[in-house]
Amino acid sequence: MDQSSVILTVSSRLAGCLEVAGTTTFAKDAVAALADRRGLGERGYFEGQAQLQREPENPVDPEAVAVLVDGEKVGCLPSYVAKDLALPAGASEPVRYQLHVLRDKKQLAKAYVWLGDGEPEWQFTAQNPPGLTSRERITSSHTEKTAMVREALQGGGERAPQFKSGMVDGVHYLELVEPVKQLKREGRLEEALVLCYKAIEAAEGNTGGREPAPWYTEQAAIVHRKLGQKDEEIAVLKRWLARCPKAHRPGSSIGERLAELEAK
Repeated sequence: MDQSSVILTVSSRLAGCLEVAGTTTFAKDAVAALADRRGLGERGYFEGQAQLQREPENPVDPEAVAVLVDGEKVGCLPSYVAKDLALPAGASEPVRYQLHVLRDKKQLAKAYVWLGDGEPEWQFTAQNPPGLTSRERITSSHTEKTAMVREALQGGGERAPQFKSGMVDGVHYLELVEPVKQLKREGRLEEALVLCYKAIEAAEGNTGGREPAPWYTEQAAIVHRKLGQKDEEIAVLKRWLARCPKAHRPGSSIGERLAELEAK
């Protein structure tokens, strides 16, 4: 088999840049050894060739596909990809591999393989690495959401009105997730509530006949609970249920929480 045989047997939905699983769990030591062999520094980057190999004797998943570099298992493909990959047991396929590591007290790493045509089109590079620390991941998530919103608004078409309907004070409710979390972490609960209610208002304008996004209501309820504001917690839960289609109310976590409160 040549590399194209793998590409041809992976659906277009799966082909491209895929994150390798297990780099900081079962393959952590192998990834550290690879970083040592390649002389990677504190914030290291490596790109090279890896091999994909089916693992029929894997005790967790007999359809697992291991990712090997220098003959060592440094992770595996996501299970949803592995099961659809036409790679028989005993066969091996070359792929391009990319590793990003942060070598501090607890090693952090992310790795990717390329299952697309031609040269890899990596999402991240040595100059633009993925978020590895908690703070970097938070920043990256927020940046990606903001970029998605701005792209939709500037692109026009059917998506633009949809995203506009989910905005309040010039901000889309998707962009408020990380700020709400950060304010809660800092104990600035009243400020977190302000953002929660802005997001609730924006989400209510973006339902499209469905229930509003529940996360913001759940966060507002949690903050009210921490502040000892039972009446306000009940009110925000009822607000969500009033805008939720009747068919979706039974069994909802918000409905269950409201029932618990009203039973007390």
